[in-house]
Amino acid sequence: MSQSDRAKAFADLHKPGSPVVLYNMWDAGSAAAVAKAGASALATGSWSVAVAQGYADGEDLPMELLFQIAGRITATTELPVSVDFEGGYATDPEELSLNIKRLLATGAVGLNFEDRVVGGEGLHDTASQVARIKAIRATADATGIPLYINARTDLFLQSKPEAHASLIDDALARAEAYTKAGASGFFVPGLTEPDLIKQICEQVSLPVNVLCLDTSADITPLAALGVARISFGPAPYRTAMKTLTAQAAQHY
Repeated sequence: MSQSDRAKAFADLHKPGSPVVLYNMWDAGSAAAVAKAGASALATGSWSVAVAQGYADGEDLPMELLFQIAGRITATTELPVSVDFEGGYATDPEELSLNIKRLLATGAVGLNFEDRVVGGEGLHDTASQVARIKAIRATADATGIPLYINARTDLFLQSKPEAHASLIDDALARAEAYTKAGASGFFVPGLTEPDLIKQICEQVSLPVNVLCLDTSADITPLAALGVARISFGPAPYRTAMKTLTAQAAQHY
């Protein structure tokens, strides 16, 4: 398939109630392992990719190295690949556009794009984030690739669970704005209360992505809430490294 075809196929996997499951990986080797397990698509997690290379999360990993890793993953699989691009390594929409062109050149067909201020505090205001999403969409459209923009809000990650209910209206407002700007999906990491997840799924027109940090969890209940995408974030890397350490310890 062409890159454009893979992008379309990736978007089609996002079905409310029958979600695409992304067991996040961090390099070509882990991507091959996940693909062998039967995955229909692949996605990196920024924390895992960074830590696997000895860097911290939060765009500490050099962008050049991220592109190299993404390129090696897409070169070794026919599956659609989405890259966790954090804040796009740029605040200015024009600079962001240049970075998106280079991301697309790796063969990626999707990205996670978050609204937290990387390296700063809080979230970008909605208007600023909308301008950034519009820049991504325009850049992708100019290449003819229907890039899947998974618009992530960090509202819930940056607050305590007991405050999440009070943030739903803000999340819905951001979802609506991001939708109009050209986002393809809406990601709400940190939100775990079933009733609140269901509310988001029912009121957001975009496919909703939730984060599951338990690699052994039964995801059936999440699917029943109407989510269209389930990610595992850093959990697979942590589980894999824990296993590796335990196996190595037997020989010391």
